[in-house]
Amino acid sequence: MERMLQKMARQLNAMDEASLMALWDKYMADVRHFDGSAAWEESVIVLALIQAVRGKNRLFNAYLELAQENAPAGRGSVRREASGENAGAQRPPRKGKIIPFRPL
Repeated sequence: MERMLQKMARQLNAMDEASLMALWDKYMADVRHFDGSAAWEESVIVLALIQAVRGKNRLFNAYLELAQENAPAGRGSVRREASGENAGAQRPPRKGKIIPFRPL
């Protein structure tokens, strides 16, 4: 079962988020009209998978940005250098953000 889930994750990860988000409205409409059928259950799972890819991409981007901000200068990093009078000041850590369960 674990191998099957990992295979599904690899296949889903290979898909484009924008293409998946194009399907979001269709599956959200299906989920909103509960009928208890197997098709409704599958729509819930598809919608959750779309949201999972979206959440993974946001988390990936947040960690990538954090890594770039904390990378030592001069080691080929793409770190943005601070300028102006606050050049030596550290930025306060960013607070978390709640991601709504709907398309932007």
